Amino acid sequence: LTRANRKMSEYALQLREKQKAKFIYGVLEKPFRNYYKKADRMQGQTGANLMTILECRLDNVVFRMGLARTRKEARQIVDHKHVLVNGKSVNIPSYLVKAGDTIEIKEKNKSSQRYKDVLDATAGRVVPEWLEADSENLKGAVKNLPTREVIDVPVDEMLIVCLLYTSDAADDGE
Repeated sequence: LTRANRKMSEYALQLREKQKAKFIYGVLEKPFRNYYKKADRMQGQTGANLMTILECRLDNVVFRMGLARTRKEARQIVDHKHVLVNGKSVNIPSYLVKAGDTIEIKEKNKSSQRYKDVLDATAGRVVPEWLEADSENLKGAVKNLPTREVIDVPVDEMLIVCLLYTSDAADDGE
């Protein structure tokens, strides 16, 4: 909210956009800055790279495949060691998946009531084209890494890049 009908400053817009992205993906400040630095070192546009990195987090991929109702639930599922990536147990929500990775719920957890309820709740959800999901067997695969065009998150990443770039430059100048 702006006070007395004042226009929001450029900084306020940038900060709001960064906070929105952090909230959507459930990422804290320090890891978010690390993702920005990683995206900046990658080839291509920093903003698009940042969104791709955030989208490739294991908790987000579990959510996108319809194996969880929310990203927070997906994070808990990963945390409780219910997820196998390429046949190995992974309990790190921030694990970055790669093209060709297979993700599935462990055999012993597949029969639990939780996943029956989740599948009922997420039945109508559209799985992004960069993912392949088999909801019957609670598994899926990453066909390829997402491009910015297929990521449907309402975030203007250029505002985030501008904000983090200026704060990075300020840090370097000290």
